[in-house]
Amino acid sequence: MQSSILKEKLLIDGQWIDTEKTHRVYNKYTGELFAEVGLADERIVDQAVGAAVYAHKHTEFNPGYRYTVLMRAADLLLERIEEFAGIIAREGGKPITDARVEVKRSVMTLQLAADETKRLVGEIIPNYNVSGRFLYTVKKPIGVVAAITPFNFPLNLVVHKVAPALAAGNPVIIKPASDTATVAIKLCGLLEQAGVPKGYVQCVVGSGGTVGENLLHDSRIAHYTFTGSPGIGKHIQQTIGVRKATLELGSNSATIVHYDADIEKAASKLAKMAFAHAGQICISVQRIFIQNSVRDEFLEKFLKEVSLLRVGDPLNPETNVGPMISEKEAERVERWIDEAKQEGAEVLVGGSRKGNIFYPTVITNVKKGMKVVDEEVFAPVVSIFAYDSIEEAIELVNDSKYGLQAGIYTADLNLSYKIPYLLEVGGVVINDTCCYRADQMPYGGVKESGNGKEGPAYAIQELVETVTVVVNLEE
Repeated sequence: MQSSILKEKLLIDGQWIDTEKTHRVYNKYTGELFAEVGLADERIVDQAVGAAVYAHKHTEFNPGYRYTVLMRAADLLLERIEEFAGIIAREGGKPITDARVEVKRSVMTLQLAADETKRLVGEIIPNYNVSGRFLYTVKKPIGVVAAITPFNFPLNLVVHKVAPALAAGNPVIIKPASDTATVAIKLCGLLEQAGVPKGYVQCVVGSGGTVGENLLHDSRIAHYTFTGSPGIGKHIQQTIGVRKATLELGSNSATIVHYDADIEKAASKLAKMAFAHAGQICISVQRIFIQNSVRDEFLEKFLKEVSLLRVGDPLNPETNVGPMISEKEAERVERWIDEAKQEGAEVLVGGSRKGNIFYPTVITNVKKGMKVVDEEVFAPVVSIFAYDSIEEAIELVNDSKYGLQAGIYTADLNLSYKIPYLLEVGGVVINDTCCYRADQMPYGGVKESGNGKEGPAYAIQELVETVTVVVNLEE
């Protein structure tokens, strides 16, 4: 049993403030109360934006200072891996081994962003047509950034938005997912300890209808960076007009297993990555396309690997699959699977739940029109398809409104070269699953999977303004 309940205040304008109302955060496995975090209202949001604007205009935060703060934050986080991982496991339900990996990745993301402070350089523009003019560009911070983050990577996805914003010299206001807000607030404390200037990092917790809408309608915010559902992403873009946004939205990511693949390796890795963090990963393996000649061999090995997965307490180091974020979400998935079964789908394994625990589920005989195929399941559910030719597989992968990432297992180097040009996705992973991300790589999708790229070196380019300077040398 948890001995004490965490009480978390909000960081607003350099001060930790109490709020009239709080949001209760529960341990996703035991159901017991884990923390109470402050809830922002319209007044607090306005105060946060005002403080960020003031800091941007009046507080010097030069590149050297930014580098020092981000590297110090990385060092502090490295010292507190177990504390942060424990919070992620409890409030997010992520297995502790995966939670530790998330914290370590967050350390690297902070370091990568720090390095980018040294690369914010303009360029000299050759003047081919007109004499007497010297042309060059400078980079300057875009302004106040609103970072709206999801529950599934409650630390690293916050860091992926906050660290590049700070590296570019922008104040950032974090709106974390309420049910996993504790770790984001702890990160704010760590950044404060690292020396971030007053007003440059603030956290507002609350519903989309209150906090989110107030952020979207505040014209003082220059850039929005959001990870979440396509519906909310579209609403953000429609609301903010011509202001800028980086949107990382939904997916039903696919992996192809071609006839010449290493079937044993593919089956083992796909069994893990289809159900990692209970399938609650944007690039989780949701669709697997297997060439008909190796279908039976693959399924035999794949289902055996799935049967070995341990489901249960995320604090147990041997757990592979923990709880989903809520029982409501588990019930939704249960309905989707029941609908698919009524339309002819066959559940090969799983398909059941206990509270917010949903057991790893493999479905076949699925088709276009089923929610488990067309929509983002965001649960430990994977659908199996078969194909004859690689052209057919490519067509099936592309037959989706999403396009985040795809993977392919093949020994054909020629195919490996061609397929990134043929798949309608933002990233292609060769001889691995679609569920792979390195923090330094450009990450983002096409179609309804969003726009813009994350990865510090790429995100930072969206967070600066390029100003063209023309010097008249003849005056």
